[in-house]
Amino acid sequence: MLTDPSTLRPLWPLAAAAALLPLLATVVAYGLSVQLGLVPGCNPFVDGCVSISRAARHDLPNIVFRALMLPAAVLQALCWMLMPGWLRSLQRAPARWQRSLPWLGLIACISLVLYVSFLGTEGAGYRLLRRYGTALYFGFSCIGMLIVSGALQPLAAAGSALRRAGNALLALCAALPLLGLAHVLLPLAWGGAAAKDRVENITEWWGAAIFTVFFAVLAWAWRQTGFAARLGSGPPRGG
Repeated sequence: MLTDPSTLRPLWPLAAAAALLPLLATVVAYGLSVQLGLVPGCNPFVDGCVSISRAARHDLPNIVFRALMLPAAVLQALCWMLMPGWLRSLQRAPARWQRSLPWLGLIACISLVLYVSFLGTEGAGYRLLRRYGTALYFGFSCIGMLIVSGALQPLAAAGSALRRAGNALLALCAALPLLGLAHVLLPLAWGGAAAKDRVENITEWWGAAIFTVFFAVLAWAWRQTGFAARLGSGPPRGG
């Protein structure tokens, strides 16, 4: 029996919002911090004059950052939970690693909530929670990206949309270890605590940008493949 198109709701806006909210939170928080004189103005992707955490640590920028990032974490978690259903609609038999995506994404997003919740608080314990929250979010998100990218590679011949999405995700996955190498090696070449802080700030901004682009690519791929949810009973479907 054919599904009534009126009962289907596309899911790509969910992934698009998961990409746009963190971008908006970071840009607005940094802009406000510069206007309030809390941080210096620069191009943080090149100059590394400030970290994302410092740009959103105090006063109004902190409030705006939290207000946007907490729902963004929820949206990203929902995207990870829907991921196996999308892959199943494309290849019919998702591998074991693909079934772990909801758990990986849930851990990543809980870690993001932990980081955002304690941003701006003082004390060694709070700093430790923020540090672990950031590391776990980046780490588990990276693992999830690798799994999704690997799942799309055999499907590239099925259509240009999947080929482009797979290539884009593969490029993002390749960029992450390069950032890690830069994070370790560049301070050794430049030397000094100031150089180390600058490199850490730059890699943090680029790393956050990569995860934002991941959800933007995911939104495009979901739209191109017609991934949608049926109102009422039944699993999400893809085109």
